[in-house]
Amino acid sequence: MQKDLSALREELTNRGIDVVRFLFLDVIGIPRSKDVLVSQLEKVAHNGPAFSFGVLLTTAGGDVLEANNIANDGYPDMVSRFVPESLTDIPWEKGLAYVIVDLVNPDGSPTLMAPRTVLKKVIEGYHKIGLQPVCGPELEFYIADHTPEGGYRRSLERTGRVYTTGSLVDPEGIFLNLLRMIDQLNIGAFAGNHEFAPGQYEINLWHSEALDAADRTFYFKTAIKDIVHRAGKHATFVGKPWSDEGGSGFHLHFSVTDMNGANLMHDGAGNLSSTAKQMIAGVTAHAPALTALTNPSVNAFKRLGPDTLAPYRANWGFDNRSCMVRVPPEREGGTRLEVRVGDGMANPYLVTAGILAAALDGIVRDLPCPDPAEGMSYDNEADPILPMSLSEALDALEADDQLRTQLSEELINIFTVMKRDEVARYAAAVKDPSTREVTDWEVNEYFADF
Repeated sequence: MQKDLSALREELTNRGIDVVRFLFLDVIGIPRSKDVLVSQLEKVAHNGPAFSFGVLLTTAGGDVLEANNIANDGYPDMVSRFVPESLTDIPWEKGLAYVIVDLVNPDGSPTLMAPRTVLKKVIEGYHKIGLQPVCGPELEFYIADHTPEGGYRRSLERTGRVYTTGSLVDPEGIFLNLLRMIDQLNIGAFAGNHEFAPGQYEINLWHSEALDAADRTFYFKTAIKDIVHRAGKHATFVGKPWSDEGGSGFHLHFSVTDMNGANLMHDGAGNLSSTAKQMIAGVTAHAPALTALTNPSVNAFKRLGPDTLAPYRANWGFDNRSCMVRVPPEREGGTRLEVRVGDGMANPYLVTAGILAAALDGIVRDLPCPDPAEGMSYDNEADPILPMSLSEALDALEADDQLRTQLSEELINIFTVMKRDEVARYAAAVKDPSTREVTDWEVNEYFADF
């Protein structure tokens, strides 16, 4: 390892890189990092660097909670191990490169409190039965201006400009520069446009193996916020940042192939395969618990509901955007599922791990697939309504023994402690916690980090 690090230090120096940012995503979805001097790479990266386990229980406001005896044990260290294939030069910051790290216990064993490690565990479950999960992330976000009062307002107010580009929706060229920088980051971006709501945008990413797709989504969200902030504005993936406009989703397209890359989602005659139907069955069966992972905030549930083009029921349909699971019209090698319930601020590792774990359960237990919904499905009472609050979703997650076991009890312990605290603080701060309006508490809690 020491020899490899020496060669890497020389390679980075020759590329003009003098700082490497070691990055991981914590349980609630905040990027945590240390900047490592390339001149000291062998010393630092050989056994670390280390982070305190306490960071996994640190709220957006800076409070440190307790789960898994982390506080009682005195906030011990976890050690980072960088993922060499994730090393990426940063085009908007000369001399800087990103690298993702895995988190391990001091004895070198993996920690199942880390979201990326839990996703790797779920993927291994697919490999054991000869399957490879493939994912394509699709995220929306807003670009906002800072207000003199310390808040935020949309960068644009003109409606009706969905699927447009150019100066009318990007008067300062910030989005165009963003698209170019994301391209140079080499994370599979291929197109972008203004979305339905004013000041809302989308950049499309190619699909890939599930862990790589989650890594690229992590880089994507981190880069968007950093680049836009440098331009004097603010980017947010918060699911429902404005009461009067639509929310930002995190849709996940996913499929399975055999270990040689052949798509197993179709039967060769234009129909879904039995495997695809089992996956749909698993996702819809675990939908209530999944909602906690895909919609991990008080705010997220203000995006969901009837007649929103966001999901409301645990259902599926053919090319039907009113459903939780949509089956796009492509067949053969393009056959896939699209889970549309995800919120823009959700942790990509947990979204991916949760959806894949639910689908895997459907395959392993050969769960029966419900009938597809037809038309606008919001009033179809045959399909159950999804949880409509974070508290309800957390109840469902805690009651879903199968999903929790497939993921990690240790990680779910942290997640539920953090989110129960969030619900309690919201209830204490807001006069009417049931309001569908976006409150100042949500702006203060979510906008800066998410």
